[in-house]
Amino acid sequence: MTIASYFANDYPEAREKFIAAAKDAGAALERYTNPAKGPSGEDLTTDVAWLGPQDASSVLVTLSGTHGAEGFCGSGVQVGWFRSGRAARLPPDTALLQIHAVNPFGFAWLRRTTEENVDINRNYVDFDEPLPVNEGYLKYRNLICPDQWSEEIAAQTTSEINRLIEELPPMVMQGAISSGQYVDPNGIFYGGQRPSWSRLTTESIFDRYLASAKRIALIDYHTGLGPRGYGERIGVGSPGEAAWDRSQNWWGDVTSIHDASSTSAPLHGTNMEAWVRYLSHAEVTATVLEYGTQPLSQVLTALRADNWLHAHGDLDSDVGRQIKRQARDAFYQDSDDWKTMIWSRGIDTQEIALARLAAGTRS
Repeated sequence: MTIASYFANDYPEAREKFIAAAKDAGAALERYTNPAKGPSGEDLTTDVAWLGPQDASSVLVTLSGTHGAEGFCGSGVQVGWFRSGRAARLPPDTALLQIHAVNPFGFAWLRRTTEENVDINRNYVDFDEPLPVNEGYLKYRNLICPDQWSEEIAAQTTSEINRLIEELPPMVMQGAISSGQYVDPNGIFYGGQRPSWSRLTTESIFDRYLASAKRIALIDYHTGLGPRGYGERIGVGSPGEAAWDRSQNWWGDVTSIHDASSTSAPLHGTNMEAWVRYLSHAEVTATVLEYGTQPLSQVLTALRADNWLHAHGDLDSDVGRQIKRQARDAFYQDSDDWKTMIWSRGIDTQEIALARLAAGTRS
């Protein structure tokens, strides 16, 4: 099979390929059904595949579709990991847990967000405590998320945002847009007011499959930031902290959102940092693989357009269809060279993780 054949054109095809590949590899499957439906009324599920001993001390965990529309990337690597035979070459006392379509609603509808417009990667906050305040978003909200949308408005607001990105200190405007906000349920990068279905489901999966693990490697696949096709490995926490230092020791080129070495702004409520705490019974080594698609300005424009469409527009219109194509292209490059870059960096990252897990098992 070719590398390109591992990837899919839409969520139903991605799910079908994942289930078929997992079954053929002998993995045990389980599904979690989302309360929402897909564009054609289809069920939406997060699917889980487990391969290896049930009581394995070490587990490699891969996740796709945390930001739904970004799911094509991780899904392709997950399918290819089974189809290429690599999944069958697990070290002793090691298992593989692949979680497909963490956010199936966003994957199916080509949205980063959930059925409640929640960004899962801003949803991991303690909702019993005061929520983070994003002053920049409050200041620039009407510029970031205008109530009207047209080619002229898109051009004007994008130009103004680009100007502010250049003129303000580094990451100030990008942080205003993307670090997370908790006051505007119709806006972008909304963290919600309660744990999302996807967050609760992922925690249930971890409880079920990882309770006895002693060493866990987490790899979460994302797209939309950085140079086209390059997979930036973003670590968890800051240099000097055990989890971050361990990830740097494993992979050697890990960046941090806390010291300006990453293409990402500092974020509120991230899943990976929460998962390291949630799985505190084990030694967790984690990285986000962030692959570039288009220039940041184009990605942000596509994201803002899609937000406007679902808040104010008509999906079944020429404008709606154009915006959805724009959103898909912002998070998935449907070309063989991009898919090859995704695959190459992905398998390298996972093979390093397996080798380090095996070294831990022998020690």
